[in-house]
Amino acid sequence: MTNQTSSNTTVPPVASASNSRKTSFKVLGAISVSHMLNDMTQSLIVAIYPMLQGEFSLSFGQIGLITLTYQLTASLLQPLIGLYTDKHPKPFSLPVGMTFTLVGLLLLAYASSFPMVLIAAALVGTGSSVFHPESSRVARMASGGKHGMAQSIFQVGGNFGASLGPLMAAWFITPYGKGTLTWFAIAPLLAIIVLLQIGRWYQAQQRSNGGKVFKPSSAPRLPNKTIAFSLFILLTLIFSKYFYLASISSYYTFYLMHKFGVSLENAQVHLFVFLFAVAAGTIIGGPVGDRIGRKYVIWASILGAAPFTLILPHASLFWTGILTVIIGVIMASAFSAILVYAQEMIPGKIGMVSGLFFGLSFGMGGLGAAALGYVADRTSIETVYHICAFLPLLGIMTALLPNIENKE
Repeated sequence: MTNQTSSNTTVPPVASASNSRKTSFKVLGAISVSHMLNDMTQSLIVAIYPMLQGEFSLSFGQIGLITLTYQLTASLLQPLIGLYTDKHPKPFSLPVGMTFTLVGLLLLAYASSFPMVLIAAALVGTGSSVFHPESSRVARMASGGKHGMAQSIFQVGGNFGASLGPLMAAWFITPYGKGTLTWFAIAPLLAIIVLLQIGRWYQAQQRSNGGKVFKPSSAPRLPNKTIAFSLFILLTLIFSKYFYLASISSYYTFYLMHKFGVSLENAQVHLFVFLFAVAAGTIIGGPVGDRIGRKYVIWASILGAAPFTLILPHASLFWTGILTVIIGVIMASAFSAILVYAQEMIPGKIGMVSGLFFGLSFGMGGLGAAALGYVADRTSIETVYHICAFLPLLGIMTALLPNIENKE
């Protein structure tokens, strides 16, 4: 077989055991609900940043450090956990990971100092490092070959859960205090119950395949140089997407309060609307990528957001709300397409690839929050949005990716 290294390289789609099975929407629904509960719990940390800033007299740099701590514990561990579970699948690691999230949430509720807040953030990040690569594997196992759709269903649960955090903070935590977080421990507890059931299904699938999760793929591999170059491009696109999203998720409430003088509760509702738009956009990328090709979705979802991000810093309050919704919908469609594209480019390493890309998304969000917090302290919160407006232009690099799918 002759290897091609150009950007027009075309190889057959990856074959896996899941192709021969029907899509299990029951399992996809359960893992999506678990993702919703997990990410809602995690998003509460970001949603109460203004409260933490007032209680502990934090600078924007310290706010960014909280995000950095959470994101780094998640990002550094995820690829390692994914690589390990590729070789040694652990069906019941999912409820164990959720237990870390539960403990971190309870510690945050009673944190009396900034270091305790950082420890709580680290525990929540550790929970994510276990949850995301293994739950992404479950989504692929249950996909029945519709990998993009399965990842979108899985992702939309997480993004919808993340959007609920600011709303819950505005309705319950801001009016009644940080201790109210203890009531939200119900969410990870419920997720643990659901994940125990998923663990039993996962274990049954593993037994039916003779101890393995997926049968070996017969699809030809791309040359190693092409894979390495393609991964570099994909990781650059992840950087542009999540560095930009960090400017919204970590500092949007401060931006609205500072520039337009809105109340904290009003700003949190605006953040919810943006995150809900992200959740809505997530469901688009996977199924569209299954139909027309993931490369086209990646191209449109990164570069396509650039005109709106460039306009945003100059918009009024009304148009800021409209533009952030458009940006959220467009950019959200990228991740499922990027993840499945990478999984098909490197067959047999589902956990490692999922951990790498989930981990990098967390890591870029954390580094972005810390770096942008430093910029905000040194200049102004408005400057952050002027700088980040240019990041989606990196989406033009999508043109250099090889075509790894046969689409009629």
